[in-house]
Amino acid sequence: MKDKKQLTKSETQVMNALWGLPDSQGYSSEIMSRLPDPKPAPTTLLTFLKILKDKGFVESVKKGKAHLFIAIVKREDYLRHYMADVKTAFFGGSLSSLVSFFAKEENLSEQEINDIIDIINHKK
Repeated sequence: MKDKKQLTKSETQVMNALWGLPDSQGYSSEIMSRLPDPKPAPTTLLTFLKILKDKGFVESVKKGKAHLFIAIVKREDYLRHYMADVKTAFFGGSLSSLVSFFAKEENLSEQEINDIIDIINHKK
C-alpha cells in the first residue's frame, strides 16, 4: 500500500460507497445508490472509477454489458496508511500528540473518555 496515492474527497466518497457493498464490489448503479446527495452524473462516477482503477484502488471485470467494480485496497489498509501520513505530517510522528489534539478538539463525553481508556488498558 505504500505506493498508493492519497484519495481526493470525491474519490473517498466513491471508495466508501464501494467498501460498503457486500465483498466491497458492485456495479456503478449500486455504488451510485450509496453516494451522498447531490449525486454525480453517471459519467462522472465512471470517470472517478477509472481514476481509482488507474491509482490501483479498484479493478473491474466485464459482466455482459456492465462492469463489476471491485475494491482491491481494503478500507482498513487505506485508513492505516492515511492516518500514518497524518501522524507524520502534522504531529511529528507522535501518536500521543495526535490523540491529545483530538481529545482537546472533540469535546469528548465522559463515556467516550472511559471507552478510550479501556481500549488503551486492553492494549497493554
